Amino acid sequence: MKLRTIVELIEGQVLSEAADLDREVQGGCGADLMSDVLAYSLSNAVLLTGLCNPQVVRTAQIADVAAVVFVRGKRPPNGTIDLANQEGIPLVSSPYGMFEIAGRLYHAGLPSCEACLD
Repeated sequence: MKLRTIVELIEGQVLSEAADLDREVQGGCGADLMSDVLAYSLSNAVLLTGLCNPQVVRTAQIADVAAVVFVRGKRPPNGTIDLANQEGIPLVSSPYGMFEIAGRLYHAGLPSCEACLD
């Protein structure tokens, strides 16, 4: 699914200049613990989070996250947006909560990008 479609589905606002809205996203995951993103997220996912600090961008870079969506209308500080622009990580803010956003995206056909533990 294209990032452009995701932004439309969640009524998102693009916050970063680095957003390639034509990028194909393979799936989604949601977490506020960045250690969970590193441990369980598969690459090229959209990350849903309520955490707005620079560690989100650093984690997205390491985990090969396609874009970060901030839930409940949250907006990160300018320093976080600047870092995302520098690293080429698209940032989006949506007025909906994590559960609502995940439901909208899953219903539209975006699969989970979370690795399962055996």
